[in-house]
Amino acid sequence: MPVKNRLAELQDEIAEWRRDIHAHPELMYDLPRTSGLVAAKLRDFGCDEVVEGIGRSGVVGVIRGRTDSRGRAIGLRADMDALPIIEATGLPHASKHPGKMHACGHDGHTAMLLGAAKYLAETRNFDGNAVVIFQPAEEGGAGGKAMVDDGLMERFGIHEVYGMHNMPGLPVGEFAIRTGPIMAATDDFEISVTGKGGHAAKPHECIDTVLVASQIVVALQSIASRGIDPLKQVVVSVCTVETDSKASNVIAQHVRMRGTVRSLEEAVRDRAEAQFRRIVEHTAAAYGARADIAWRRGYPVTDNAPDQTEFAAQVAESVSGRVRRDVAPMMGGEDFSYMLNARPGAYIFVGNGDTQMVHHPEYEFSDAAIPFGSSWFAGLVEARLPAA
Repeated sequence: MPVKNRLAELQDEIAEWRRDIHAHPELMYDLPRTSGLVAAKLRDFGCDEVVEGIGRSGVVGVIRGRTDSRGRAIGLRADMDALPIIEATGLPHASKHPGKMHACGHDGHTAMLLGAAKYLAETRNFDGNAVVIFQPAEEGGAGGKAMVDDGLMERFGIHEVYGMHNMPGLPVGEFAIRTGPIMAATDDFEISVTGKGGHAAKPHECIDTVLVASQIVVALQSIASRGIDPLKQVVVSVCTVETDSKASNVIAQHVRMRGTVRSLEEAVRDRAEAQFRRIVEHTAAAYGARADIAWRRGYPVTDNAPDQTEFAAQVAESVSGRVRRDVAPMMGGEDFSYMLNARPGAYIFVGNGDTQMVHHPEYEFSDAAIPFGSSWFAGLVEARLPAA
């Protein structure tokens, strides 16, 4: 089952869809053009059912095989949203909307799944249902959760679900996957430190919030270095620090810090949060200040099920012959995790070649990856739901 001839033939057409989506990026749940284009193409392909508005602006297409096969259905997911980034590629199909850019390759994911849908609707060489899922708001909006909460799995009878993301630095045509955690849980925090402001020449009459905040930043690093099993992984990053003073001779009354905590196991996630709260509150108290914490639990760990991971790897192997089965887990987050919590499945990376990293203003999805990604999506259905 190498790259499918039909999908190789369709590569230029799929690339045109991709470039059109790239030129018209939309953010979060506000995807009227993108979701409308996806729904229109699914109808043109002859999908048996096309449903819009799942998870606010998600689109689902159902392609029925030759027989019902006891109602078995395989879910295939792509994300549709872009990022609030100013594009700097200078390409002919660059974003026409300043401040919005497909800098993570979701345009490519959507186009590859559309290509697979067109192929599956033409051939129907399987028994059961292929459910193609086009998701909004992966970039921080938890669109995967919104679709699951909207009854995605139950409504379409999905038994297993699979997702894919491009990976810069991995050669085009190569795949990478692992069993178990492959992407991290993502929790965000905001710390508000309140002290006593005053003149910088009289620090003894003040409670210096910048000093307190600095001590908190340093102390938080002990979570990874001393508070968590060294064989486990956790990242604590304080990314912004703001004071209510703009003057060089004023000790600020308030300091606000924001950042993120990443982890690969729920037990580590819980322990890191507990330690975080204790360190922040007690460090502030030691200096006579007060610290208030706003903690927001983000995406769960993206956890690949063993059987489905091996199956996904076998299909990838048949497509290109190049699969890394032990790729290191990444500390980035992915809201496909909500779908994997609802149904067994797997998440895989497909090579994007020697390009800028995702979320970079000069990033570009590699159209050479299209036949491999589309063939993998289609191959999952044909291999898991073989025609009698």
